[in-house]
Amino acid sequence: SFAVAALVTRQLGNEWVRSIRRWTLVPWMFLTAGILMGSQWAYVELGWGGYWAWDPVENASFLPWLTATAFLHSIMIQERRGMLKVWNLTLVFLTFELTIIGTFITRSGVIESVHAFALSNIGPLFFSFILLTMFGYLALLWTRLPQLRSANQLDSVLSRESAFLFNNLLFVGIAGVTLFGTFYPIISDLFSNFLPVEKMSFAAPWFNKVTGPLFLLLIALMGSAPLLSWRRSSTETLRKNFTFPLLAGLGAMLLAYPLGIHRIYPLLSFGVAGFVVGGLLQEFYRGAKARGRTKGESWPVALYQLLRRNQRRYGGYIVHFGVILIMVAIIGANAYQTEAQANLQVGESMQIEDYTLTLQGMRQSPGSTFDKVEAILLVSRNGKEVGEISPGMNFYNTIGGRDQPTNEISIRMGLREDLYVVLAGWEGTGQSASFKTYVNPLMSWMWIGGIVMILGTLAALWPHETETQRSEVRDRVPRGIQPA
Repeated sequence: SFAVAALVTRQLGNEWVRSIRRWTLVPWMFLTAGILMGSQWAYVELGWGGYWAWDPVENASFLPWLTATAFLHSIMIQERRGMLKVWNLTLVFLTFELTIIGTFITRSGVIESVHAFALSNIGPLFFSFILLTMFGYLALLWTRLPQLRSANQLDSVLSRESAFLFNNLLFVGIAGVTLFGTFYPIISDLFSNFLPVEKMSFAAPWFNKVTGPLFLLLIALMGSAPLLSWRRSSTETLRKNFTFPLLAGLGAMLLAYPLGIHRIYPLLSFGVAGFVVGGLLQEFYRGAKARGRTKGESWPVALYQLLRRNQRRYGGYIVHFGVILIMVAIIGANAYQTEAQANLQVGESMQIEDYTLTLQGMRQSPGSTFDKVEAILLVSRNGKEVGEISPGMNFYNTIGGRDQPTNEISIRMGLREDLYVVLAGWEGTGQSASFKTYVNPLMSWMWIGGIVMILGTLAALWPHETETQRSEVRDRVPRGIQPA
């Protein structure tokens, strides 16, 4: 609505950008929280050992997140250099349309998903609305192109503007790949009648293979952008700003190798993570040191004041740190997950990694709305008993009289790894049961990283003293008079 209002009223300066930033950050924060909560729900409830399956409905929430994140970065270029005006308006439009497309995927049932609604006739209405808004917005944007010329041009590839631009292209590229993979079942169905196109859908391995390198490059750019200067970076600036982060990245790789990270892609990913964290620590240290020197403050006080007076900048850095924690969790869980299955008699044990699980017995607990069946497993690690876990199933009483089973996963969480156990079945007398078990390294850091991202967003959103004072001045000034 802000973008359309700016186009309609021809007020295409930076005013609408300053207004829209906070109104974009708030829904972006809730969308981020929603995606993470959905991943956590899938992890603890569905029983397949994972958290993200690239399901069409999952992708429906991820698509607008990608373009909104791109916009939050690119508006800084427009504010600072007066560039990318058409691009920013396009990103706003894409985010809106992808939100509607996500609703279309979920509500129409045209793409098979365990989360989607049943097939309905609401799909054509959504499709018509998408086309109508698309042509209307593009027509409005076309008529305003003469007023949307950039005030400046890119001066150098080695500049912060260029890093943000490449960052945006990667975000949009990942969104395009995800959109294509999500809609390919419909595309292949449409063309299969007159072209040699096989009707098929893409599963998680395809998405991981295609988007993985793009995400890794995106994270590397995320760490590089704050280290580059606006307009142009000199050789001395590059040497001064990149030396420590590059050493931190190399150190992370050297530390990861003896810990068992030997494959090139995970090892390189840890190096990129170390590079980004090194750059963030350098930014915090230099900022606090400079303030302490000029204001005569101790380092802790200077750091606090730095965060309080530059909330937008350092709140963003905190968000980036949360992203790195999530990245580390993804590397651990995707690349080094181990799985084992076994059928155990009471008293028998199974082994997975350092864990030994011994079946103690079965327990049934009847209830008013559901009956619960649990397996009692004694857990030992490296020969030392660490506790019990109780995976099970609930059988809910339905109106038709048939029991509806749901898995009750048992997870022993830790900062190093999660032990994840699913009761797959049991023998009627309770003397034997089947189990699927997983060890997911570093998985808890995903949820910690999500919390850090939300806290960083809240820090960036929190009203600054100057903003509050300006707001109070505007409230006291009569309409039609602008405060100085």
